[in-house]
Amino acid sequence: MTHYLYLVRHGEQQDAEHGMEDGPLSPRGIRQVRMLADRLGGVPFTGTYHSPLTRGEQTARVLAERLPAIEPEPSNLLFDCIPSGPEPGTPKSFEPFFHGVSEAQIEAGRAQMDDAVAEFLAPSRADRHDLLITHNFVIAWFVREVMDAPTWRWLGLNAANASLTVIRHRPAKKPELLVFNDLGHLPAELRTGLPEILPF
Repeated sequence: MTHYLYLVRHGEQQDAEHGMEDGPLSPRGIRQVRMLADRLGGVPFTGTYHSPLTRGEQTARVLAERLPAIEPEPSNLLFDCIPSGPEPGTPKSFEPFFHGVSEAQIEAGRAQMDDAVAEFLAPSRADRHDLLITHNFVIAWFVREVMDAPTWRWLGLNAANASLTVIRHRPAKKPELLVFNDLGHLPAELRTGLPEILPF
């Protein structure tokens, strides 16, 4: 009766560096997702859910091409969002991030992630392997939740494009973070989406 969550960030988005809020995957992003699919080929997925944004939907579609047993479903709980705002204890270095972010955006993000945690981060009465295709901030919030870290601590947690994060939840136990931002399936030249380029 173990519930596994496989959180995947979408592949690299075309022209993301030009400030586009959403768009299709770049050719490199498609390659990233295909390699991720090969990595996940042996997992007996029981559910697959994806962000309705274009980059999330296309990532799900590319995965399904190589993993025909999965049937991806869109979930509004996996939209990109800002899950919390500045609060006592938030380091001042993060304050510029919130410039231009409205209270309404923060409230909507907080409500979304409360619902997402309740929906997906729950024990199961049978073994489950659920794949969530989503965004960096959503993954960071799940990791913060599992680690029982301060609310602001999702800031500064960065998941690369097509990276893999795995959470395990067993009955009568707290959820456990097994893997965060695993990039073992990607060669160095395909590791994108982090604040700094990794040389390894």
